[in-house]
Amino acid sequence: MNENLTWIAGAVAVVGLSIGALVYFARNDKAEPPPAEPVAALPPPEAVPEEPAIKHPVPETKAQEPLPSLNESDVPVQKALTDLIGKESVEQFVVTKELVRHIVVTVDNLSTEKAAERLRPVKRPEGKFAVGGPEEAPVLDPSNYDRYKPLVQLIRSIDTKRFAATYARYYPLFQDAYADLGHPPQYFNDRLVEVIDHLLTTPDVQGPIALAQPGVLYQFADPALESRSAGQKALIRMGPENATVVKDKLRELRSELLAGKLGD
Repeated sequence: MNENLTWIAGAVAVVGLSIGALVYFARNDKAEPPPAEPVAALPPPEAVPEEPAIKHPVPETKAQEPLPSLNESDVPVQKALTDLIGKESVEQFVVTKELVRHIVVTVDNLSTEKAAERLRPVKRPEGKFAVGGPEEAPVLDPSNYDRYKPLVQLIRSIDTKRFAATYARYYPLFQDAYADLGHPPQYFNDRLVEVIDHLLTTPDVQGPIALAQPGVLYQFADPALESRSAGQKALIRMGPENATVVKDKLRELRSELLAGKLGD
């Protein structure tokens, strides 16, 4: 603020001197003008960093009740999710503790190398990871794809418009959780669209998928697949049919997010 005042004061002084000079020369048009005194150049005002522009704003919704704080949001958000997909589905698939925070962290990590298992908002699929093929050339057993089908069927059945409206209703909580991650000022909905776009570029891998076991855990033998993000590898692991259903739903959700009518 002191720097701003200094700049303003300097500008006022220059303007005052200019007016004074004009008055002097108007009255003494025959006199030799006094030698001009050098005026020190004013330093340009420091640029104020602009906050990043919001690409995909979420319109405010008309809420009958005020939103809870982020720390007290588990119960109302769980209720809203129960209204959307049913109590049994919530109990079967959703980790309800710190749900908003875990959704935000997971979304933010899906385009990176790893997504923290303990922070995922969805429970692990039932059953064990199955490996097929000979011991010297293991492959991903297609029976793994069946483990994801119950969740994928739920995703297929979700009313995308209602889902988007629920998201818009509670969006300020998602933004608060995103700010708590310590990022520079950014807009969570922009990040969500960015991650959806990233997931939609996941290749459709057909046929046996070769595995390698350099340690305790298996990984994709193909370096091009293993180097992909956590989110893309998750889509590949669930099999092409399941991944197609998830991608279709992501496209629907993306359209709703960009339509600018969330909550209508």
